[in-house]
Amino acid sequence: MTGFTLGDLARIVAQRADASTAETSYTRSLVEAGPARCAKKLGEEGVEAALATASGTKVELVAEAADVLYHLLVALRVREVDLAEVMAELERRTLQSGHAEKASRER
Repeated sequence: MTGFTLGDLARIVAQRADASTAETSYTRSLVEAGPARCAKKLGEEGVEAALATASGTKVELVAEAADVLYHLLVALRVREVDLAEVMAELERRTLQSGHAEKASRER
């Protein structure tokens, strides 16, 4: 079992987003391209993960899920949203059942 966490990945994304040039860091190139480009990449990876879920192999889904998590963290970075804010929201939502939580958001 690995000790690698989303927090670790978020720190790496932050470091790479602050790299000296976009030529040396893919993450920096995405951040410099702005929120729309990051959203496009996140959407593409989300679709690929969905397709892997529906008809891909376990190995394909693992790879696509990793891509989604990475691109989500880049998107959060470009919009200046800290992973801790997302985790706090998830924690808040787990205080009630999923059905009740979803119903509260639909009002």
